Amino acid sequence: MLKDVESWLSTRSWSLTDRPLHKLMAAKRSTGSTVSVVLPALNEEETVGEIVAIIRHDLMQQVPLVDEIVVVDSGSTDRTSAVAAAAGARVVHRDDILPRIPAVPGKGEVLWRSLLVTSGDIVCFIDADLREFSSDFVTGIVGPLLTDPGVDLVKAMYDRPLGGASGQGGRVTELMARPLLNMHWPQLAGFVQPLGGEYAARRSLLEQLPFPVGYGVELGMLVDALHLVGLDALAQVDVGVRKHRHQDGQALGRMAAAIYRTAQLRLARGHLIRPALTQFERGRDGFQPRTYSVDTEERPPMSEISEYQRRKAA
Repeated sequence: MLKDVESWLSTRSWSLTDRPLHKLMAAKRSTGSTVSVVLPALNEEETVGEIVAIIRHDLMQQVPLVDEIVVVDSGSTDRTSAVAAAAGARVVHRDDILPRIPAVPGKGEVLWRSLLVTSGDIVCFIDADLREFSSDFVTGIVGPLLTDPGVDLVKAMYDRPLGGASGQGGRVTELMARPLLNMHWPQLAGFVQPLGGEYAARRSLLEQLPFPVGYGVELGMLVDALHLVGLDALAQVDVGVRKHRHQDGQALGRMAAAIYRTAQLRLARGHLIRPALTQFERGRDGFQPRTYSVDTEERPPMSEISEYQRRKAA
């Protein structure tokens, strides 16, 4: 490991207990910072309501740390929107945000558009499929941004159990993202959960970053933030254990392909020879190929979008 990464681990990797809630509230009052929490959601009616309700109770009603909770529904066919609204979130549908630019499927697309419908100086992203959720996820990653002006982006780190076994989750992280980062961006080798969906950042940073529209958004954001603000402006906080719905192996393969594509573009900004991934499923007549396109589109920094510029100027 690089010496500057070892130093970073000792100065920019924290525990949840390092910043008690009363210190966060004092910092929020003194800085006047506002906090938005965004949940990207697609068919998450089983979990989204509890997450929203816990954040609203703990961090809006008990203490006013969070200023708004926004669920961006990316086309759910279940009761995700209704459940989220009933729990107290403001629900916005992806296709209603920036309608002049047709929306495409993907998590990164939703996160990018969320910047247009939130107002917080700090934007905190939380995946909507978490189980046994604790508001510590929010306070943990928002804390350094409230208390340390030199920090611009904070990732959550946690254990990810799989099938009852500790530390076996995050398969795409271990098989794809971590090798890529260690080989090509070794300064980022200290991140425990580089692909984790729980992170917070200053709006002033997010609006300058391009957003891969799909699963490559987390890796792309880390790499681009490193180049834009430097390693010392990035941090991570241990928030305990993350439990969520696990994807099957083929879905993980498609995620890995999108992440590799994101890395490839940042390594060379070159032409993709074949932006597709073929996988196999056993059918009645043997293994059948199924080919999926790998999303190759990225959204520009939000600061370049005229609607966003007008909103900031208003």
